[in-house]
Amino acid sequence: MNRFKYALQGILTLLKKDHKFLLHLIIAIIVMFCGFIFNITITEWFFIIFAIGLVLAFEAINTAVELVVDLVTSDYHILAKNAKDIAAFSVCLVSIVAFIIGIIIFCPYIFK
Repeated sequence: MNRFKYALQGILTLLKKDHKFLLHLIIAIIVMFCGFIFNITITEWFFIIFAIGLVLAFEAINTAVELVVDLVTSDYHILAKNAKDIAAFSVCLVSIVAFIIGIIIFCPYIFK
């Protein structure tokens, strides 16, 4: 039961401290709404849910990396910068892939 308690505390911390996570969550809700509107297939739902899960997970990990780096040092250090930049890039990369998946799935419905 503690695992769920800690996970709930984690999502609440994310929502308070990381506005980008909230933005990704809002976009995910909009994309899921579009999925219902366009009545996408089960296979398409799989890819949409997988992409949303990846983006949200990577954003959470990025926030965790930032918090740990800030805990370790408040001074500027190139390794701290590199860790934060690489974590941010991972979110950017998975977001681009999710966007491409969304384009591939929704364009045929939009231009039908």
